[in-house]
Amino acid sequence: MTFKDLHIIKPILKALDAKGYTHPTPIQEQSIPILLNNKDLLGCAQTGTGKTAAFALPILQHLYLKQDQRKGSRKIRVLVVTPTRELAIQIADSFTDYGKFTGLRNTVIFGGVKQGKQTAALRRGIDILVATPGRLLDLMQQGFISLKDIEYFILDEADHMLDMGFIHDIRKIIAKLPVKRQSLFFSATMPANIVSLSHKILGNPEKVTIKPEQATAEKVEQAVYFVNKGNKSKLLIHYLQENSVKSTLVFSRTKHGANKIVKLLDKAGIKSEPIHGNKSQIARQKALNNFKKGTTKVLVATDIAARGIDVSDLSLVVNYDLPNISETYVHRIGRTGRAKASGIAISFCSAEEKPYLRDIQKLINQKIPVIADHPFLEDNDEITPKKPQQARRKPQGKWKPKPKTRRNNQTNPSNTNTHKKPRRQNWRKRD
Repeated sequence: MTFKDLHIIKPILKALDAKGYTHPTPIQEQSIPILLNNKDLLGCAQTGTGKTAAFALPILQHLYLKQDQRKGSRKIRVLVVTPTRELAIQIADSFTDYGKFTGLRNTVIFGGVKQGKQTAALRRGIDILVATPGRLLDLMQQGFISLKDIEYFILDEADHMLDMGFIHDIRKIIAKLPVKRQSLFFSATMPANIVSLSHKILGNPEKVTIKPEQATAEKVEQAVYFVNKGNKSKLLIHYLQENSVKSTLVFSRTKHGANKIVKLLDKAGIKSEPIHGNKSQIARQKALNNFKKGTTKVLVATDIAARGIDVSDLSLVVNYDLPNISETYVHRIGRTGRAKASGIAISFCSAEEKPYLRDIQKLINQKIPVIADHPFLEDNDEITPKKPQQARRKPQGKWKPKPKTRRNNQTNPSNTNTHKKPRRQNWRKRD
């Protein structure tokens, strides 16, 4: 099947051809017909499966076909809400690429930077707004944004919205939306709280699910290294020095951990930069641009900050810390092996992380190969068999317990220490 078979209009097909896209991914193939029929959609899919195009293409087509009906200044008709700045920028860039021959305008707003350029774009008039929740509510309160003309609402990466504490902001945004609208809801996982939130946003939606097993690219070569927690940095440095890797994305569980990894790599002469929530937007964007250009070979990121990192031909993903949520592993390794490219994903597993590894292997329904040939191998019962315990020696003859002795000289005549005073008795002398 091709995009032409999905009844995509010529201006958008022309943009797709310029990008080299001819065949839709599974989520695009399933979602686009639903959205072209003006139905709500509940999508469960990982980043890297092509879901941005799955909702961007039909929405651009709807707007383009309605342009003749619109008169006067442009009003915001599409709102895309997403958790991180990087992902918001990526989605806005996709709308720009796919809609370059439609005459439609979009802009992106996010916190961490001055609002001047963003408000200037809003004043000029736009059709599509991509936003993070905090800055969106801020500019709404200042009167720069009205949601009364919204016809299409997309909530992307809903599970991470909740992880980042955006639930109250999302409820405030939903309350300002028109009742009559087409709504799209995307999440990588569907726990009970996500399903509950989807009911508040969607009417009677169609459902599309791309299972994690499908999203875990078969083109990605996976491996696990058993290593003590204290030796992880040494193993990372050893691996990068021994292997010629064009670009490496390292995942750390914490912001502090990401900074520490960068310091250790710099000491070893390996150029790296961190990207996480404590960094300013300017610093994050600079680090990401350096990584895309190849100036920085290693980018160390937390899971939340890594949303929106889309680097073509990413060679290697390193799970420096294994995630405690199995689906997150699938999301991480999906950063490499995108489109038709191949990639490598390696994981460092310490003793306390072995339960996480078992859960991951259960989710992806495959055993990740173990690399035992490295200088920092941890003693592990899955690799190195335990030494048999020596049998306990039986005592010779009949064992007799030692007689208990009391410290009181009056009751223990064998005690020869006559200098100790007897224990004071708690009684009175009777008359």
